Amino acid sequence: MTAQWYVLIEEDTRVTRRADGVDLKLHRWSLVARHPVSGTEVQALAAAEDAALHHTPAVLARHARPGDIPARSAFLTSDGAWVVRLEQHERECHIRVTVARLMHTQVEVKAPPKTFKERVRHALEGPGPSQGPWVPKGG
Repeated sequence: MTAQWYVLIEEDTRVTRRADGVDLKLHRWSLVARHPVSGTEVQALAAAEDAALHHTPAVLARHARPGDIPARSAFLTSDGAWVVRLEQHERECHIRVTVARLMHTQVEVKAPPKTFKERVRHALEGPGPSQGPWVPKGG
């Protein structure tokens, strides 16, 4: 398989939940976009810079009016990733834009459905041992 270049965009997504009369702002770092780039690493780096300078996260976009442009500070890190801080209408957030090569993919494999006998055994005996954590080869 030949490696393909991608531009990955991660956002600090935020959801506000109310619990016991208090607003809780829950943050979650999430991969929100992965854009394939047909071409070289240089073309992927240019696409990442364009994304860093123009991508508007959903947390700001859903409150924006037509013509609004957020304040933006874009930082290029020493490893080539872009960290971008955005502000608009008293809201602020940040994103990270990176270039990566897709080196491996694997499709999901679902286990066959359990028979009635296996479901009853599972209910009575509990679940079997799960697959353990990854262990390096030779270690």
